[in-house]
Amino acid sequence: MTYKETLFFVAQCLTISLEEKNRIFIEERLKADDIDWEAVVKVSTGHYVMPALYCNLKRVGFLNYLPEDLEAFMEHITELNRDRNHQIIQQARELNELLIANDITPIFLKGTGNLLEGLYEDIAERMVGDIDFIVSKGDYLKVIRILLANNYQTKIKEKYIYPFRHYPRLTTDRGLAAIEIHNELIKEKYAAEFHYDIFCKGVQELNNINVLGFEDQLALSIIAKQINDDGLYYMSMALRNGYDVFLLSKKVNAKHTVSKFKSLRNPLNCFLASCYITFGNLDSLAYKSTKETNQYLAIFNDLLTDTEKSKAKKKKIDRQLFIKNKFNNLYKIFFDKKYRDWKLNKEYHLLTGNKKS
Repeated sequence: MTYKETLFFVAQCLTISLEEKNRIFIEERLKADDIDWEAVVKVSTGHYVMPALYCNLKRVGFLNYLPEDLEAFMEHITELNRDRNHQIIQQARELNELLIANDITPIFLKGTGNLLEGLYEDIAERMVGDIDFIVSKGDYLKVIRILLANNYQTKIKEKYIYPFRHYPRLTTDRGLAAIEIHNELIKEKYAAEFHYDIFCKGVQELNNINVLGFEDQLALSIIAKQINDDGLYYMSMALRNGYDVFLLSKKVNAKHTVSKFKSLRNPLNCFLASCYITFGNLDSLAYKSTKETNQYLAIFNDLLTDTEKSKAKKKKIDRQLFIKNKFNNLYKIFFDKKYRDWKLNKEYHLLTGNKKS
């Protein structure tokens, strides 16, 4: 199996609990007994979706098609992830209680928010790194002080962090996951279209815990990859984000959600388009066909087919983004006082040997 074939196979397996068309297709592939399971393991682990793959295969009774040792391995990984997610959910609830006791209401984001709201049929499906949440700008520094006073720690001093979207990761020996406190969710270029004052109006409150509304969750699932991780430039697929988009597309109209944006519309629509073809041309992932999306898909398909071209493009984009970021940082040094103060403070402490910076 080529990388593209494997990627599409794994992606379509992630939909078989909800999409009969794909369930029938995947069973036919499994019966043919020509699956390169080593490639499937490599892709599913690389995209952080092995537990979701296992759960979907189990729900529709397809585990008997897997090699016994692979089934046992996938079950083990899934059980470990389920236990981890139980602990993350408990840690998030304790954080929520702590902040509410201090008159602050956090909005939980990404994987943790999805777990808390019950997006997944089985909490073991989602692999989660950090616990992300956002608060208002007025509460941002207060939240940092509260967590630092409650046994959360970071190696970076507070005065070094203000110019960024979130505070450096906080850890504690009383919790499994690191914490990221956000005051913004997206790069500055698009911040006017997706910020706290906009999406806080559609927040869902579930058992005294706040998460984003479904449309904003779908948008953020794409933004995290396409904008913040520069996926628009690399034109690559992230199955973990794509799977979240697929599940959320069963709750809201994805095409309509994307169309509500202006400057973000094309980047989000391009990711939705790539999800549409990767996950098997599903109606819920329908996108608006435009000149930009057609060009994007043509390159997306080409890069999936030609691995050498894909590697070369990645190197080229790496260089371009490195240069772009250098220029952006130089611009901010001259025109953004907060950033300039942070940069000068950091350089001073580096020169004087303060390794905490």
